[in-house]
Amino acid sequence: MYRISRPSLVILLVMAIGLALYPFVGESYYIRLMTKIMALGIFAMSLDLLIGFTGLISLGHAAFFGVASYVVAWYIVKAGVTNALFMLPTAVAVSGLCALVIGWLSIRTSGIYFIMITLAFAQMLHAFFKDQSYWGGTDGFNFYTKPNLAIGDTVLLDLGNKVTLYYVTFALMVATFVFLAVLLHSPFGRAIQGVKVNEGRMRAMGYNVRNLKLMSFVIAGMLAGVAGFIEATRTAYVNPEMMSWHASGNVMVMVILGGMGTLYGPILGALALTLLGDNISSLWDHWLLIMGAFVIAVVMFLPEGIAGLIEGVSQKFGKKPPPKEESEP
Repeated sequence: MYRISRPSLVILLVMAIGLALYPFVGESYYIRLMTKIMALGIFAMSLDLLIGFTGLISLGHAAFFGVASYVVAWYIVKAGVTNALFMLPTAVAVSGLCALVIGWLSIRTSGIYFIMITLAFAQMLHAFFKDQSYWGGTDGFNFYTKPNLAIGDTVLLDLGNKVTLYYVTFALMVATFVFLAVLLHSPFGRAIQGVKVNEGRMRAMGYNVRNLKLMSFVIAGMLAGVAGFIEATRTAYVNPEMMSWHASGNVMVMVILGGMGTLYGPILGALALTLLGDNISSLWDHWLLIMGAFVIAVVMFLPEGIAGLIEGVSQKFGKKPPPKEESEP
């Protein structure tokens, strides 16, 4: 069952404190960049629930991320509504509904067939939004009014403010982590981890494996919707490429890079991949070669990802030395 070592928890706590204090010392550009990284961290954690804990490898997870982004755009551009109290629940609900439909059909397959069918559904949604002029077609939507959190005429939080959005994203990332940690220690969480380890045995013990997979798929889709809401709010722009297979592949790389089945590893993967890409993209036209070499090196030398390295080091230094045997007189 899923466990985080005590030294790793201390490291995570220090990182959380650092993120909470970062806007006081960080530049404007990097505050926005860290907001993007935290949104991708939520997105990657949602996929890790499928890959790392349920054993479902989905190559269409970006569909739920993109659908939620389009919900935000529809509210602002088409309905003229900017209140996040309506947008966020609707975005999460629509993403969950899409995940329910796609998951109900997809989980009837397994292995490579499951990967291909999730990819096919995501590409279908990508083509739908790309071909519909109502949804902006290939260009998508630009919107200049960002969401806010308001009750009546009283605006509580203006998400157009970069610092406010940063802290809202930080709070949602922490809430997602805590939610998943509690979920994985619940009977349901233990059951889906059992499905990954030995699906046949779980079925023989009387568990409805198909329902467990579907519930996990829907929860992951809803969490991806949270990330999509944040990203659309951050960029004030949506387009069909947000749900393409490239987007699904990128977030899968983050999960693998950070460490599958570690929960916090995908956040580290999003951090490493985004910061590396941001720093080297302006230095060399062929910067993707460096990115590829970096990912290959991590996979070869750190098969359990960055989080696996942290866990290994923390266990090494946290291990107590064996007691000395008393010599006989």
